[in-house]
Amino acid sequence: MLLSDLISDTWQSLSPLAQDAMFLALLLLPALLAGAFVLRGFRPLALVTALLWRFRWSNLTFVLLIAVSVGIGVGLIAQERGLRRGSARAAEKFDLIVAAPGSEITMMFAAVYLQPSDVPLLDGAAFDEIAGHDHVDLAAPIAFGDSFGDAPVVGTTAEFVTHLAGGLAEGRMFAATDEAIAGVKVNLAPGDTFSPAHGVEDGADEDAHEGHEITVVGKMPPTGSPWDRAILVPVESVWQVHGLARGHAPERSGRIGPPFDADYFPGTPAVLVRADALWANYALRSDFTRHDMMAFFPGAVLAQLHALMGDVRQILSVMAVLTQVLVAAGVLTGLIILTRLFSRRLALLRALGAPVRFVFAVVWSYAAVLIVTGSLAGLAVGWVGVRLISEAVTARTDILVTASLDWPEFHLIAAFVSLTALIALLPAFLSVTRNVIAELRT
Repeated sequence: MLLSDLISDTWQSLSPLAQDAMFLALLLLPALLAGAFVLRGFRPLALVTALLWRFRWSNLTFVLLIAVSVGIGVGLIAQERGLRRGSARAAEKFDLIVAAPGSEITMMFAAVYLQPSDVPLLDGAAFDEIAGHDHVDLAAPIAFGDSFGDAPVVGTTAEFVTHLAGGLAEGRMFAATDEAIAGVKVNLAPGDTFSPAHGVEDGADEDAHEGHEITVVGKMPPTGSPWDRAILVPVESVWQVHGLARGHAPERSGRIGPPFDADYFPGTPAVLVRADALWANYALRSDFTRHDMMAFFPGAVLAQLHALMGDVRQILSVMAVLTQVLVAAGVLTGLIILTRLFSRRLALLRALGAPVRFVFAVVWSYAAVLIVTGSLAGLAVGWVGVRLISEAVTARTDILVTASLDWPEFHLIAAFVSLTALIALLPAFLSVTRNVIAELRT
């Protein structure tokens, strides 16, 4: 077996945690080797500490600049990863969506993330076929288009509410067309009443459904999705308020929920389908993908979007690396300027007989302390920044984003530390090549 094959097999046999830890160690190795070589036989810590204190404000400024740049770099990567996880978590309850032919992405955003869209409807015959399929365990209509304030009003069934939220946080399930379940972020409590507006956001007509009062009877627990700001009503309520048939024959006009009568079914933009077995989802997608309807897995569509985001992530990663390279160049310039602040003291050391290597070690150690301190502070800046941005993104999109720093960010910081530690050899070298007499005269 070739050595490369042996190394590859050994690496693949390691756990992901061990691989990440070893990769981190390898990235730090150049800095550690440089430190071991430069400091061999010397202990410059006391003098370095004095320099750090003597020029503390300049040093603090330098450390803060490194911290901010490192924090921005790691924050970009961590935030993108958190957004992908949050969007996937928000869609996990939507196994299969069936809708009229059109754009899968548009329908996913409308049905899963409640983004306003004008889409065609599935008729009663189509819904009856879906709900009556042998392998369909749940077929729930999702009818949207109305709102209350910034909360979309969505018509569906009690079974869908239970599937989505797993139960209610307070109150009870709706039992009539004038009752509703509110998401956890909706500023309505059980017992409150409201009148829905036709349309959403700026285009909503507040007076279109005047007189149609709905009472909130329950609240959903947090779902970490845009449904936390939604108001769910019986789908019959949506049809009724728009002057349509209520989905049931006249002799069953007081009923809500399935089964629906195909002849009195006004239509629905989308149907959530849950199969009775995992394998059946693929059969259902095949059965319901044809000229008059389409079926798709929101998870698969989201994976395609994540693949696109993966390209964006690579771009962000390249931007982060380029940023660190520019920062490293700035660090080099800054270190050269900082060493000029105490060049006379270094010249005095050499005039008193200090070895050139000792002076070199002092300058490099001083630079290494600033770099490591700034990088660790950057880790803290990135941690705080990621949390603040996650809260802002969550508030803006209603998708629970819980980004945190992970191994990729640690690897980026380790690479930055090693790169700048090697770069710091240059100002250390320049400091010992200056003319001692000339420096003492300055």
